[in-house]
Amino acid sequence: MMNDNFDLATWMTRRSGPRTERSNDHRDVYQRDRARIIHSAAFRRLQSKTQILAIRQNDYSRTRLTHSLEVAQIGGGIVYHLQSSHPSEADFQPWLASDSLMETICLSHDIGHPPFGHGGEVALNFMMTEYGGFEGNAQSLRILGKRGSYSEHFGMDVSRRTMLGVLKYPALHNNVVGQYPDKPSSLRQFKAQDWQPPKCIYQEEAELLEWILEPFNLKDRDKLTAVNRVRPDYHGRTQHCGFDTSIMDLADDIAYGVHDLEDAIVLGMVTREMWLQHLKPKLDAIDSLFLKDNLDRLETQLFSKQSHLRKKAIGDLVSWFITTCFVTENSEFEHPLLCYQAALPEAERAALDILKAFEMQHIILRPEVQMLVYKGQQMLLEMFEAVAADPARLLPKDLAKEWLKTLDDGQNSQRIICDYMASMSDDYASRMYKTLFVPSSGSVFEPI
Repeated sequence: MMNDNFDLATWMTRRSGPRTERSNDHRDVYQRDRARIIHSAAFRRLQSKTQILAIRQNDYSRTRLTHSLEVAQIGGGIVYHLQSSHPSEADFQPWLASDSLMETICLSHDIGHPPFGHGGEVALNFMMTEYGGFEGNAQSLRILGKRGSYSEHFGMDVSRRTMLGVLKYPALHNNVVGQYPDKPSSLRQFKAQDWQPPKCIYQEEAELLEWILEPFNLKDRDKLTAVNRVRPDYHGRTQHCGFDTSIMDLADDIAYGVHDLEDAIVLGMVTREMWLQHLKPKLDAIDSLFLKDNLDRLETQLFSKQSHLRKKAIGDLVSWFITTCFVTENSEFEHPLLCYQAALPEAERAALDILKAFEMQHIILRPEVQMLVYKGQQMLLEMFEAVAADPARLLPKDLAKEWLKTLDDGQNSQRIICDYMASMSDDYASRMYKTLFVPSSGSVFEPI
């Protein structure tokens, strides 16, 4: 495998090219990338976007913003662990992300997610199936490279390596999408399970994807973007991602598997009886010295009424996952940013998958949560239908002009409407819905 022949500076470039930095500004490019994310409107809106439990149901549950902060903290912990637990001369060390780079990737990994969580994502994909689909990760890349506010043409205009780190599914929509059923005659008949989005990059970002992958040779690019299909009518899926992405993805899984479980325990959605029935037997069956020595203690602390004991258990679980991470090498790739991957050992991976599956089955899919998900989906479907019927009238002025321009240029004008809908916070979407459809709500003196 080649190593020193790859130029790290290539990954620090922006699409806008070199620029004169501010005098006495000694930050590196990744530190400036991080500042752009933190100070962006898209990042701020995550404070009012659903993570697992609907916003405003309580003031304790995590939002997309606090989740992103936790992913950044865990991602930084994984980087530090890999750096400290391996010899400094290990081949992967020069390619391990800096703190600012990993923090930037983790902070921006959900920046494109729409209101109302993954339910909102499915609703927007339903409305966009004939126009290139919608997918949260694809929208994140679109914001970073096209729609963000730091450049007229290049969005956030962050560095190539930052965008590579956010690139979880490096294949274009048309190469991945499967077959959908016929659309129902009424939006009330919408079934979420039929309209799951393909994991992809939008066709509109084909040029951006090409630019991100430009430093890789053709063999690496082909391998990275290859799509695996179980059946011709199912969505396909890529099988590989970059080194930085593998760290971010682990951090995301740990935050979801552990921290979101904490929310559910505190709110009484997960009881000790549920733990004993659904989690403890499966965790007991894992061949792990840590679990054998600590599982009973963790259970006692998690379900005690003392917050410091619960926090101790949560911290121990997160630390267990972080400190067991290691680096694997895939010899099918030549470039270090592709051949190296962060991974968990078999036991830890199994434990994390058990926690995630439990949360899906016993938290996310419970009827009380799904009714709120359905409500959010219906709001987005109806608003999208209304705006798409007369965009020049109902879109904000600047977006209406942009919509008309894409129409004149023969481009995908529906994408502009989708960008608007996806950018909404839960609160904004709720207020807009009331303004559009509730007779007693809305006033020219009450901006949305």
